[in-house]
Amino acid sequence: MSPALPDGEPVPPDGSLPAWVAPGGSGSVAGVPRPTAPRGFGVYLHVPFCSVRCGYCDFNTYTASELGGGASQASYASTALLEVDLAARVLRDAGLPERPVSTVFVGGGTPTLLPAGDLARLLHGVRDAWGLAPDAEVTTEANPDSVTPESLAELAAAGFTRVSFGMQSAVPHVLATLERTHDPRRIPDVVRWARDAGLQVSLDLIYGTPGESLDDWRASLEAALATGVDHVSAYALVVEAGTKMAAQVRRGEVALPSEDDQATKYELADELLTAAGLTWYEVSNWARTDDDRCRHNLAYWRGDDWWGIGPGAHSYVAAAGALGAEPTSVTDDTGASVQEPRVGVRWWNVKHPRRYAALLEAGTSPAAGRELLTRDEGRLEQAMLGVRLHEGLDLAVLSPAGRRAVAGLVANGLLDGRAAVAGRGVLTLRGRLLADTVVREITDE
Repeated sequence: MSPALPDGEPVPPDGSLPAWVAPGGSGSVAGVPRPTAPRGFGVYLHVPFCSVRCGYCDFNTYTASELGGGASQASYASTALLEVDLAARVLRDAGLPERPVSTVFVGGGTPTLLPAGDLARLLHGVRDAWGLAPDAEVTTEANPDSVTPESLAELAAAGFTRVSFGMQSAVPHVLATLERTHDPRRIPDVVRWARDAGLQVSLDLIYGTPGESLDDWRASLEAALATGVDHVSAYALVVEAGTKMAAQVRRGEVALPSEDDQATKYELADELLTAAGLTWYEVSNWARTDDDRCRHNLAYWRGDDWWGIGPGAHSYVAAAGALGAEPTSVTDDTGASVQEPRVGVRWWNVKHPRRYAALLEAGTSPAAGRELLTRDEGRLEQAMLGVRLHEGLDLAVLSPAGRRAVAGLVANGLLDGRAAVAGRGVLTLRGRLLADTVVREITDE
């Protein structure tokens, strides 16, 4: 069961954005500079199909038996392209500057359950709507058992530049617990096929699966590195409420690892990946060079704009002055109307593919709700995301209370002291293990 959508205010049926997002929008805050260049713009394409549902997964995905009538893998590309057309119109009508797409990321689900030709159609639709930057990064996720040399070559010919394989583990019993269906012996083959096609390759790993030993985790890391891959993502398993694995834990059928076990496995990952020449650039991501980093995810963490296409997908567009703030009329606790700065709008689509398709076919936005971020909320998000990056966070964005907390975090070995003196909050290795604690400290008012 995927998580519930957040609460929010209604979105206009045509999907239109608030007038204040555009340059020259009403009510600019005095003294706040507007950016001199357009913000980066990315597109996320969600493909909500999987051949089986893994017990730990709470993403908005569906197997064929769960979908029912009115939602079809065969027609999905055509449906998603209706939202691409809607998005292009909404951004144009909002008066935002035209800008080519800098990154495209096709996620899921298992995007490569769609024919390569359908993924190519989606990319061509994005290109037709906005154009692609000359150095655009175009990624698709894939399961190792959902590609062939021919399909990867077709994706590369269509303009894809990168593939991210869900390896998760090299150990059969760990994969079985996760209910992953691929043969781990296939990983070197798919990496080679992708490279032969001219694609950059990333491998995604999960640590902390019930029953996974430290030696199991070491074997998975070593197997990933043996492929010569230039990017690795390593995520701690989080068992979300409502998933099959959460029920297994509740019934005592599987036992979750301790926090110490998770920390030891993270430290081992950092040790082995660093020794192999990969450097962390975000808490859970390592790359061989700057060019091997995932620029699409960096755009999220740095607060660029993006449009999420597909059921359950989220989108974000900042006001032209962000974090410069456009004031909008709101009601305070006394019922009085006041002007509160807004810095961006985030919205999210309905979750079920059948409802998503029906709305688009009726010419209506598939958005389920939205929120208008205040300046304080924008700064909070900037702090939460920016501190996770190797480059760190500009401490000037913090509130006075947040800046006062920095000294204690340095003293406790969670933030780098020299970087803090230079005005940046950079996590130490210990800080990466306790990143949530750091975020709480620097954002606590």
